Amino acid sequence: MRLFFALWPEPQIRANIADAAAVLRLGSDARAVPRENYHLTLAFLGEVADSQLAVLQRIGRSAQAAGFTIKLDAYEHWREPRVLVAAASETPAELTLLQARLQAQSRAQYRPPLRPHVTLARKVAQAPVPQAMSPLYWSARSFSLVCSETSGAHSVYTVVDTWPLLDETPKPEKSQ
Repeated sequence: MRLFFALWPEPQIRANIADAAAVLRLGSDARAVPRENYHLTLAFLGEVADSQLAVLQRIGRSAQAAGFTIKLDAYEHWREPRVLVAAASETPAELTLLQARLQAQSRAQYRPPLRPHVTLARKVAQAPVPQAMSPLYWSARSFSLVCSETSGAHSVYTVVDTWPLLDETPKPEKSQ
């Protein structure tokens, strides 16, 4: 199975992202991402054997990070992967910490520099006419392990497990 750790938006945030995507004028070849697939990837794990699922769930349970708010505030066209995203111009420290822990513990296959974003459309050959994005504030209070099925026209994502983020920053571990 193909897995990744991600922030998974609540229904109202998902609706707000969909509203932001709806105002964009995309070319005829562009493929809008279905609203049920909106997420922010923390660590892409790739193909994982069923026997590793319990290990990944332990990693998710043990991740200690405080909740945070992400401000998605800019539309960006990324030429190389040919995607249009809603991006955050600033990265909360808590998000950086959570991503680093999950990537290190899970030995994630792909470790891009953290660039918080939600993909709105794929196969976008040319950037739409630039326009300002009204900021969207996403209060992240949990993260998930997600399974990606890519055999159809659109990927289908299924949340395997979800863990809460802390209400406050965790205390550093004591060195021995």
